[in-house]
Amino acid sequence: MKDQVQEFNAYRSRMNERILSQDNLVLKRLFNLDTNTYAEGALSVKTKELLGLVASMVLRCDDCIRYHLGRCHEEGVTTEELFETFAVANIVGGTIVIPHLRRAVEYWDQLQSA
Repeated sequence: MKDQVQEFNAYRSRMNERILSQDNLVLKRLFNLDTNTYAEGALSVKTKELLGLVASMVLRCDDCIRYHLGRCHEEGVTTEELFETFAVANIVGGTIVIPHLRRAVEYWDQLQSA
């Protein structure tokens, strides 16, 4: 099961390197802005990752959901905290988010077993 996690992380790293190797100033600034947005501040990194997860679920971006789940795992988010976050995402996004919820739970289980 952890192959899916490794595959996702390897692909993301490889493609980010490819994109950034083009030395496009706008894309570099966008990536930097994204990195800085999730840095510790008035809100903790953990809180920001949970917020990112909700936004990603509502926008129905499976790659983004996986990324934020990985970061939540690294930040020590508990399964109970995660499911409360899932509840918020589904209330905000509606039932169309449920298929993404299923994949998110599957990916979380893989992260937990890794």
